[in-house]
Amino acid sequence: MTDHENHSMGLFRKYLDNNNIFKNREVLRHSYRPHILPHRRPQIDSIAAIIAPALRNETPSNILIYGKTGTGKTASARYVGAELENASVETGTTVHVIHLNCEVIDTQYRVLAQIANCIDEADSYASDRPRISIPMTGWPTDQVYMELKNQLDALGGVHIIILDEIDKLVKKSGDETLYNLTRINSDLKNSKLSMIGISNDLLFTNFLDPRVLSSLSEEEIVFPPYNAMQLCDILQQRADMAFIDGALMEGVIPLCSALAAQEHGDARRALDLLRVSGELAERENERQLKECHVKMAQQKIETDSLIECVSTLPTQSKAVLYSMVLLYRTHNEIFTTGEVAQVYRDVARLLDLDVLTHRRITDLISELNMLGVINARVVSRGRYGRTKEMWFSAGTNKIWDTLLKDDRLNDQRLKTIDTHRIKALFR
Repeated sequence: MTDHENHSMGLFRKYLDNNNIFKNREVLRHSYRPHILPHRRPQIDSIAAIIAPALRNETPSNILIYGKTGTGKTASARYVGAELENASVETGTTVHVIHLNCEVIDTQYRVLAQIANCIDEADSYASDRPRISIPMTGWPTDQVYMELKNQLDALGGVHIIILDEIDKLVKKSGDETLYNLTRINSDLKNSKLSMIGISNDLLFTNFLDPRVLSSLSEEEIVFPPYNAMQLCDILQQRADMAFIDGALMEGVIPLCSALAAQEHGDARRALDLLRVSGELAERENERQLKECHVKMAQQKIETDSLIECVSTLPTQSKAVLYSMVLLYRTHNEIFTTGEVAQVYRDVARLLDLDVLTHRRITDLISELNMLGVINARVVSRGRYGRTKEMWFSAGTNKIWDTLLKDDRLNDQRLKTIDTHRIKALFR
């Protein structure tokens, strides 16, 4: 071993030698799929009952699955899909389940192409014929649709398409994709297609044409948030596989569960808390994971997720948020939609952005509230009607620093919106 290699090992040896906490940290990640999903049996049974006709070569009803982040929607749909494919082998029927994440595959072309390529892969695997892959750009959308229809009929059977985060597809590309997929069965001769849409947003159906909505939401299943006791069971199941015996102090799992239950019963949040707590204990060369590590992990996750959320916002949302921070920095610790809109109009004009309507600004404020970047409440102003008041719970310096990393918001022209002018506006 060379001196350089020795030096490299020296840098990392203390981390490799410190193996007091984790046995298998991967089971605490969102990507891990357990064989048993605690406290989701009623929802799993409902999905299974609806898609079971596929095993008789019949078209199952389409399903819309709703629920907040971390309530087991994706894991349950994937589990039922895998079980259905296993059952189809035993019954000698052709059933394929295709899972698409619409946060990534977010246009009609990409959705149709991805489904066609998955079906083509299954068909060529079954029949040893060469694959005909559709490029991810370049074909007319009508041609992609025809190729998908031909491949479905060539393979036959029943195809269930899981559209995860379906609301992202609808908000970006409209409902034409869903319209085409809901009517494709009338064009098919030898196969059948049904959809399972998964969404965190109960209101996204407001964006849908009534015809699409009626055919898409034939069955609806709501996944309620987990309570603290249920989260304890989920964490205990993973902790048994994740940690070395004796590494976990008694109060850690109840604390992680209680904190995540306050955050809308989010199992992902609970798992992140437990994993990051373990990593912090490991870095400190501790032999046990304690409650103090959970509190440190909570602070770290909140800061990291806030920065990540702000940095990935669209420009118009950043402009609205920038206006709010300007108000906050001029000692307006609580501000209204109207005040934000006034400052935003100055910001938008200086940045050469299209100035949004008051209604659209209100929508973006609601999204920032839903993401947890700001807090908001509706208050009555008597005969002047109702208005929305907003404030920051903490972390405005981090929000400000993150916004200024965007070159557009670091524009010198914004310096002309001085605090004196804002103070004058709201005297």
